Amino acid sequence: MKRGVPDRKAQAQRSALNALKRARRLADKAGIELSEWEGEFLGSVADRIKTYGRAFGDPEKGAPGEALSAMQHRKLKEINAKAKGEPRVLKRGRGFQRKPPPEG
Repeated sequence: MKRGVPDRKAQAQRSALNALKRARRLADKAGIELSEWEGEFLGSVADRIKTYGRAFGDPEKGAPGEALSAMQHRKLKEINAKAKGEPRVLKRGRGFQRKPPPEG
């Protein structure tokens, strides 16, 4: 590594570990009890990042240089929202709808 050039992989690992710690701290501070699954998720993801440098094995599931997969990011956001007391919102697509007829 060159002097002055940040190590992006190490930076992503630190960032992910800090985000996991913040989520747990936020839930504890707010008095929100995480489910058994959520607590296990936070712990196991942190362990995998410490051991392997990232928490997912399949490169298709996350961006290169990232420590968390896209779904792990999403679950972490849901845990943070729960700890903040925000309502759980499920976003839904528009589904299959008919297109309006062409004008003309």
